[in-house]
Amino acid sequence: MKLTFMTRISAALLALSSMLVGAAATPINDIQNLDLIDRAEQNKTAPKVFIISMFTPEANVWYNIPDFNLLARNITVPGFSPLFPDAHCTNDGSICELVTGEGEINAATTISSLVRSSEFDLTHTYFLIAGIAGISPKIGSTGSVTFARYAVQVALQHEIDAREKPSNFNTGYFPQGAEAPDQYPTSLYGTEVFELNDNLRQLAYSFAQNATLNDTSEAQAYRANYAGDSELAPGASAPSVILCDTATSDNYWVGSLLAEAFENTTTLFTNGTGVYCTTQQEDNATLEALLRGAISGLLDFSRIIIMRTASDFERPFAGQTAYEALFAEQGGFDVSVTNIYVAGVEVVKGIVDEWDDQFEAGVKADNYIGDIFGSLGGQPDFGLGSHFGGHKAPSARSLGRRR
Repeated sequence: MKLTFMTRISAALLALSSMLVGAAATPINDIQNLDLIDRAEQNKTAPKVFIISMFTPEANVWYNIPDFNLLARNITVPGFSPLFPDAHCTNDGSICELVTGEGEINAATTISSLVRSSEFDLTHTYFLIAGIAGISPKIGSTGSVTFARYAVQVALQHEIDAREKPSNFNTGYFPQGAEAPDQYPTSLYGTEVFELNDNLRQLAYSFAQNATLNDTSEAQAYRANYAGDSELAPGASAPSVILCDTATSDNYWVGSLLAEAFENTTTLFTNGTGVYCTTQQEDNATLEALLRGAISGLLDFSRIIIMRTASDFERPFAGQTAYEALFAEQGGFDVSVTNIYVAGVEVVKGIVDEWDDQFEAGVKADNYIGDIFGSLGGQPDFGLGSHFGGHKAPSARSLGRRR
């Protein structure tokens, strides 16, 4: 009996010892795992400014400049364009730049890959979308630098070839879910309109006004063709810094009729608030990818700037055909590319230089920011109201935590 009893006691003590060892081992492993996670987080690059270029000429103006060296660190990011596989950063990682590739698909894919990359901490990053665009001569001239509050996806509509459109339609484009060009879309994809932080836009505008914009005699000579038309006379002026909005379309279009159609689309989709002036192929796609990152808490959507410099006019001058305007040597390309850097570097330096005093904590928005669905919370001042009752859309992270 004594032997049996002692055996039972020993077994119990052995079991208890194993339990204690196991209990102690698990927290140690957890601590080690947490330490690895912390170190991985600490090793992430956390840019103050991330410059977004769309193709090679826009990117090249940022390299080999006297202000900072973006080629000090090259970080390959899975999912980036095979033509532009790297992000380029200063040695301290405070300023970075990437190239999305042209068009909406390339932009969305590259920016989505950036947002989900394990290489970067983007929670306090300002994004400067810095590229060239067409411009309406009603608003400004080639070489001008524009800052947008609204980005409107103008080609996301029904389209009937103009040769077959109803006789009472002024364009073959009209909104989805509508039956005429002047009706608001009732079938929405969510990417039709984005609104950015206007207070941040005003600060970027003020920084850019410190720049001496580039111009050439070739660009001046072409712009002079618009001087005789009172409506289009701003197109003949010298390059300037302008607050106005941008239209996104994969279709590289030109002509007075399409310009008027998409000008009306911008007015319609923003409930009369937007000021149409530039045309480009990427911004709504870039913004949608950034918005989804913001929903997941990976970045701050209030820290986005759209800066587009004008490379060409989107409609002809009097006596010129649309076809001639499309292929004309307008002289604006080199001027616009140069002014990306000339104006953009003032914005970048303004943010970095005033980081501690103003930008680290963020620039509070007084206007609505986000998409037409109200995905970040609040009520859009355009569209059909929030799809989420004024609340933020649920993120993949929050949905993943539900059991």
